[in-house]
Parts: sequence; C-alpha cells; structure tokens
Amino acid sequence: MLLPVVLLVRRADAAVVIGSALAAKAAGGGYRSIAAALSRPVDTVRGWIRRFAGRAEPVRGVFTVWLRALDPDPVMPEPAASSCADALCAIEAAARAAARRFVLPMVSVWELAVAISGGRLLAPGWP
Repeated sequence: MLLPVVLLVRRADAAVVIGSALAAKAAGGGYRSIAAALSRPVDTVRGWIRRFAGRAEPVRGVFTVWLRALDPDPVMPEPAASSCADALCAIEAAARAAARRFVLPMVSVWELAVAISGGRLLAPGWP
C-alpha cells in the first residue's frame, strides 16, 4: 500500500504532529506537557521521542548528506543543545535547501522528512 507523504509507516498521526512533538522536545519540553498540548496519549508521545532520540545522530547524518546534495554551497547548521536538536536542524536545513533548489513556494519540513526516509523516520532499521 502506498502512503501519502504526510504519514509515517505504522503511525496513526500525521508527520507534522509527530514533528511538532519532536521540535517541542528539542526546545526543552517534557513529554507530558507535549502530549497535553497535542491532545495525544503520553505513552505515544514518549515513544516518538524515545525512538527519535535513539537514532538522532544517524538521522542528522542522512539529512546533512541531503543538504549537501541539494545546495551547491550549503550553510551547515550550528551545533544545537542536544543530538535531537541537531537532527531537527539538519532536517529543517535540508527542507530550506530543497525549497531553494527547486524554487518551490513551500516545502513542508515534515513532508520532506517523510519523503527522504521513505516514511520510515521512526521505523526500526532506518537509517
């Protein structure tokens, strides 16, 4: 079955919701407050955050490679407060590079993340 570019494999929530949770965590939020803000179960949000945190460095690497491929003279993201924040900065930088490269009015960060990961951003075995 083909999934739209707004969904991750084996996740019931849209990628933008999951991305919002990850961004809130990178900004210093706790999973309980994030879950309450998104009206999602605490265990679900905690699972997203744990899964992403466990692979943040390889994810950062994948999106940094894509940033370099999309931009002939990329500005590499500065180190952030955590490995999760570093990975999110790389994802956002790759999305900006794609928007510039293909002259797109709007490239959703999370649609790009889903497309690059093949929907497997939080799936076991990726990257």
